[in-house]
Amino acid sequence: MKKYFLPILLITIFLRLFSEEGMYPLSEIHKINLKSKGFKITAKDIYNPNGVSLVDASVNVGGASGSFISPEGLIITNHHVVFGAVQQASTVANDYVTNGFVARSREEEIPSKIITVRIIDSYRDVSKEILAGVSDTTNAIDRTKIMEKNSRALVAEAEKNQKGITASVAEMFAGKTYVLFVYKTIKDVRLVYIPPRAVGEFGGEDDNWVWPRHTGDFSFIRAYVGKDGNPAEYSPENVPFKPKNYFRVNPNGVDENDLVFILGYPGRTFRHQTSFYLEYERDIRLPYIQERNAWMIAQMEAAGKNNKDVYLALSARMKSLANVEKNYRGKLKGFNNIPLVQNKQNEETELQEYINVDKNRKEKYGNVLSEIKAVYDEMRNDAHRSNILSSIVSSSSLLTIGSTLIKFTEERQKPDAERQSLYMDKNIPQIRQQQRSGLRSFHLPIDKLFLTQILTDASLFPEDQQISAVRSLTGKTSIGKFIDSAFAYTKLADTVFLNRAMEMTPQELKNENDPLLNFMFMLSADLEMQNSVSRKRTGELNRLMGKLVDVKQEWKKKDFIPDANSTLRLTFGNIRGYSPADAIYYSPISTLKGVIEKTNDREEYNTPKKTRELYQKKDFGRYKHAKLNDIPVAMLYDMDTTGGNSGSPVLNAKGELVGVNFDRAFEATINDFAWNQSYSRSIGVDIRYVLWNVEKIGEADFLLREIGIK
Repeated sequence: MKKYFLPILLITIFLRLFSEEGMYPLSEIHKINLKSKGFKITAKDIYNPNGVSLVDASVNVGGASGSFISPEGLIITNHHVVFGAVQQASTVANDYVTNGFVARSREEEIPSKIITVRIIDSYRDVSKEILAGVSDTTNAIDRTKIMEKNSRALVAEAEKNQKGITASVAEMFAGKTYVLFVYKTIKDVRLVYIPPRAVGEFGGEDDNWVWPRHTGDFSFIRAYVGKDGNPAEYSPENVPFKPKNYFRVNPNGVDENDLVFILGYPGRTFRHQTSFYLEYERDIRLPYIQERNAWMIAQMEAAGKNNKDVYLALSARMKSLANVEKNYRGKLKGFNNIPLVQNKQNEETELQEYINVDKNRKEKYGNVLSEIKAVYDEMRNDAHRSNILSSIVSSSSLLTIGSTLIKFTEERQKPDAERQSLYMDKNIPQIRQQQRSGLRSFHLPIDKLFLTQILTDASLFPEDQQISAVRSLTGKTSIGKFIDSAFAYTKLADTVFLNRAMEMTPQELKNENDPLLNFMFMLSADLEMQNSVSRKRTGELNRLMGKLVDVKQEWKKKDFIPDANSTLRLTFGNIRGYSPADAIYYSPISTLKGVIEKTNDREEYNTPKKTRELYQKKDFGRYKHAKLNDIPVAMLYDMDTTGGNSGSPVLNAKGELVGVNFDRAFEATINDFAWNQSYSRSIGVDIRYVLWNVEKIGEADFLLREIGIK
């Protein structure tokens, strides 16, 4: 696997904060004394830029993480990571969501139309190329446009004439450091083993983000390629992918205090942001989305309560919204319990004093903080209008489809290389799949209800803040009458029309005179105005944040590890409990006994009958934890994880797979803004519970043999 080392600046950045942050870049692992931490393998075993190593077994699964566990392309990841694909494969007759699924031969494996697997191929620093043509005096909007253009050009060049290769530019530090990552992307991915929902999602949203957990959040999928070994679209003739490496599974698991580590793709953290950003999150963005999601979930639950078809159609959407809602609720609790904003303000006061004592520093950096504050003051002034305008499209499945369709026809008028990435020709299959997914989640009463509610809210803005598309409705007819008519006559739920519309120009699309599309065309003008303002602010903050990092590095006499950005990282820690509140201590391993104790007739806790019977017989096989005299189900550890780490392999000191990461404790949802060893805990499903389910519940011994379990 060919790799490129990052420049000296990033090497320094990565090394100096290892003791404070836990998401480590791979290129510098060899400079860490892993033996002193308890590792039984070397840095070269984990990451070898000139040979095969453990990183070759770690993959990105649809924006989350996963890992190869056999030479035949078998991947283990989370049940919730592949849930959308399971939902799409399910029908009332074949309800894989509820009952689970086992492919007892390769021919029975179910192709997924929405899962892709990415394997890192190479990366290199492209900061100079991204920032070429911009300076401190560049107009903020122009700055954003130039950087986006430079990024598109780099991606296009990396992907040129490369079958199955995708590339992306990752921002390490805004306005300073950018890295181009190149991936091999596998599109033919098939479902192999999905546990019943009562296992894979045990506890539902009640237990989400909560310890103790008793959830078997795992699934098996398989990657396929063409006979030539290159990525290819689905075909019955494709063959299992042969990975360079795969993780060996250790059926003995781990115990309290054991070292564990993860190789995965953490999403986004915001630990270098200012107090102004944190205040905006705490006071405005997080509360709005949390409250809105909670309301939408309640309406969908009511709609699907007595109708299985409706419940299946809405389940993936509910699950996605619920995950965010509880996460944001946890973050808001963290803001209340931890003085993050005050700590940042104190730091910024000290930084400003440092800047002011030196004439040259004051001239160069004196206004950085005040100018950042001015941008956030602007954002606060129009936040309510901005939040609602941004939410109108996502309120309706059909409006979301219409929005993407309009944008595609507009971008299609440009040369392919100049389009926004999503709308390039290579992504047309992805757009069509998004349309199909949207239609599967479409439920007319819910779409009408959500859109009516948000348009009504938007109509209440004062005159100087009115959204023109909404004003046009209230001026002609009531919102309710418009929605009744629009949904009655729209063609956006017709797949034949959607296929035809993909070939149209924007004017031809307008000539269709579709009521929802007409509204979306009007709304697009409002959204474009907001987008223009947002791009200006992004460009300005990009410039200012680059200067802020420079002066903070000078002040503290050290550099900083970059925030997580969906690129491959390593984190390590120990199996460890914690105390979330006074007089409470949580031990770090939950057991099957806890599953039985929670079991009741509610769907989320309705443990399969076979599981209950095996527990009563104490039929634990080789997977019993000797000290606990039970099957370990989930484990708690102090590793530094965030969104995107879902599905990451949990590995022991020898690099053997002992679990699959799937969640954080409620107190650790604040990790995105600040990590602390005392309260930051992540959760994984224990490999012994995985194997016990595969052997005893699924009776899939053939999978155990494939992964080397005798």
